[in-house]
Amino acid sequence: MRLLLVEDDPALVATVLADLEKAGFAVDVATDGIDAEHLGDTEPYDAVVLDLGLPQKSGLEVLQAWRGRGNRVPVIVLTARDAWYERVDGFKTGADDYLGKPFHIEELIARIRALIYRRHGRTSSQIETKNLALDEDTQQVIVGEISHQLTGTEFRLLRYMMLNSGRILSKSHLSEHVYDQDSERDSNLIEVYIRRLREKIGTQMILTKRGQGYIFNDAAD
Repeated sequence: MRLLLVEDDPALVATVLADLEKAGFAVDVATDGIDAEHLGDTEPYDAVVLDLGLPQKSGLEVLQAWRGRGNRVPVIVLTARDAWYERVDGFKTGADDYLGKPFHIEELIARIRALIYRRHGRTSSQIETKNLALDEDTQQVIVGEISHQLTGTEFRLLRYMMLNSGRILSKSHLSEHVYDQDSERDSNLIEVYIRRLREKIGTQMILTKRGQGYIFNDAAD
């Protein structure tokens, strides 16, 4: 899954970025409102973490511009702990969730996951299908009673495919949700990671649609 972190505090960015990447997210960073608005309109993010106190353009103005153009990307707003009015304004403008500063990174990660689950119509705190379970904390996939450790890219790819089970996903589409902006997005590498995943979860789980892409073929119970 790919996130946009919008925050102008360098120390906070460094800490949060490292923790989000460790948790299995591809993350882009914007440090002002102008860049944030542009990235949110041009890149297919799965969620945005948006601070309101930004230079050049406030987070609230950015969010308002996105929603005004029909951009429904899920947004978690960061506010000062006691600024209740910022939370109210954020919800009125179209925020999906909020988190007060200072915060624990574990709570932010949990809220991001919950937001993404809801967007994909899931209420469970686990990503499970009929035959597989994905452990986000250990980045392992459990097939029956056997666990397989995944690399960072394998984990991001399988998580996205499991959340989009039954959909045809092109290589370019998968690349956009597996890699951050600074990564070299060679869509042909997706073939390599698909092959590695098939070795771990079985060839029948990921089907190839020639000329179109791939389908994860294991529906949830």
